[in-house]
Amino acid sequence: MRKTDIVNDIANETGLPKVDIAMVFESLLTEIKRELVKGESIQIRGFGTFFLKKRAAKVGRNIQKNTSIAIPEHLVPSFKPGKEFKKLVNDTLGGKK
Repeated sequence: MRKTDIVNDIANETGLPKVDIAMVFESLLTEIKRELVKGESIQIRGFGTFFLKKRAAKVGRNIQKNTSIAIPEHLVPSFKPGKEFKKLVNDTLGGKK
C-alpha cells in the first residue's frame, strides 16, 4: 500500500477532499520526523510508539572489494506496535503470513 492508496481510502470513508487528507497526512509524517530528529519519541495510544534505537558500532564487509568497513555507532528510527494493535493483527491473521 502506498501513501496515495491511504489518502484515497480515507477520502472514500470520510467523504473529505483528497487534497485536505493528503495535507493532514503529510503534516503528520513531517511532525513524526521532526520529533524523532529532536530525539523525542512519539506515542500514539492504541497504535504504537516511534522512537530512536541505538545501533552499536560494528565491522561490516564490502563483498565487491573484499574489504572490511568500520560502521560507527548510529541511531535508526524504530516502531514498536502497541498492545491493542498487536492483538488486532494477531486476532485477524492468527499468526498466518
